[in-house]
Amino acid sequence: MSGDVHVRFCERLGGKFPGATRLVIGFQHEDDARRVMDVLPKRFGKYGLELHPEKSRLLDFSRPARTQTSGRGVNTFDFVGFTHYWARSRRGFWVIKRKTAGKKVRKTIQGIRFWCRRNRHKDIVEQHRVLSSKLRGHYQYFGVRGNLRAMAAVRDQVRRAWRYWLHRRSSKKAMPWDKFAALLERIHCRRPKSSTQSDRLRGSEVMRQDRCCDLDYRGTG
Repeated sequence: MSGDVHVRFCERLGGKFPGATRLVIGFQHEDDARRVMDVLPKRFGKYGLELHPEKSRLLDFSRPARTQTSGRGVNTFDFVGFTHYWARSRRGFWVIKRKTAGKKVRKTIQGIRFWCRRNRHKDIVEQHRVLSSKLRGHYQYFGVRGNLRAMAAVRDQVRRAWRYWLHRRSSKKAMPWDKFAALLERIHCRRPKSSTQSDRLRGSEVMRQDRCCDLDYRGTG
């Protein structure tokens, strides 16, 4: 880090902060990252803020060696629902990619299964409307470039959960796979797609440096 670099967090009279804000700071050199981690608690305390003791940490997110020509980088971290990792681009360059964090995928699927179980006796059209809305919200948040596989997996699990609980409603209204496939032909099941707007909005969250501080601060006053 050449010279003095200052990051200001609304340092003015009457500045207000949300209850909890997450921040990633990238550094090229480890000694710079450690120096900032030592100073931040004092700096935040000056304005009535504190770093979360468990979620604030220094981690190594170095670019993989040039000699590594395939595979992924060994270092990853989760942030705002995404797992960030190093991978090769189509042109062969190391780039930071994002995919839905496994913990977030499991939580989403569990929530969908619970909803399908509780609402399996409602009208099918109404169930489809709600499930489509849930998928739309999932796609709008996680629809970033390179994350289609994870979103498609969620869509597949939603279809399986819905078919399972429709099949369990009663013996007279059984829903085998062939009947369910015919149902999906009549009512569209939203397909995942990446959002270039989401890429632009979130592109600045992770800088292409080698080391990152994963920070979470909260107001004390």
